[in-house]
Amino acid sequence: MIGVLVPAHDEEALIGDCLRAIQVAAACPRLRGEPVAVVVALDRCRDATAAICEGLGVPTVRLEARNVGQARAVAAAALLRAGARWLASTDADSRVPPDWLSGQLACAADAFCGTVRVGDWLDYRPVVRDAFLAREQYRDGHAHVHGANLGVSATAYRAVGGFPAHAAHEDRALVDALARAGFAIARRGSPAVWTSARRDARARHGFGDYLLGMEEAAA
Repeated sequence: MIGVLVPAHDEEALIGDCLRAIQVAAACPRLRGEPVAVVVALDRCRDATAAICEGLGVPTVRLEARNVGQARAVAAAALLRAGARWLASTDADSRVPPDWLSGQLACAADAFCGTVRVGDWLDYRPVVRDAFLAREQYRDGHAHVHGANLGVSATAYRAVGGFPAHAAHEDRALVDALARAGFAIARRGSPAVWTSARRDARARHGFGDYLLGMEEAAA
């Protein structure tokens, strides 16, 4: 079984599109019918996120940590208990492509690090978009780590202790631990995940703040 984990903090505006995209990826013929389980970690949610998940038939777990690393870890633990052999991670403001899961498994490695593309640049100036595109490497062997497009085998995940309870960069900490332990990491340019450029980022020092930092540098 393949597990998909999604941390969420008040994501009623975007979680529906995120989960519907995951459900399309779960039906990819290249998975040959392997079951896919999705768990959303509701981290101090006060809006309709839970109701939207329920309406789409997606199980949730709750926590009050307001910590993305802990949210990912709690969702991962639930999936491992259910028997997941592979854990795929994305974010509630992101949309995965139809070949997302099959592409991760096809890498034949212990972990997968993918790339992200911004779906809507909103009111950001073109100079910010250009700065982002100049840094992002859409090729195999890239140096990026994005929690919105990450995968790891259950064996490797357990071996390094899983996601640490970091408020930011928990994805990079996990990948660094996997590298130190000698696990094979596939860094692939595709499949890429579409994500949001929203200014009200849920995780401080995460992707949203990364874009805001680029904007400040370009001012």
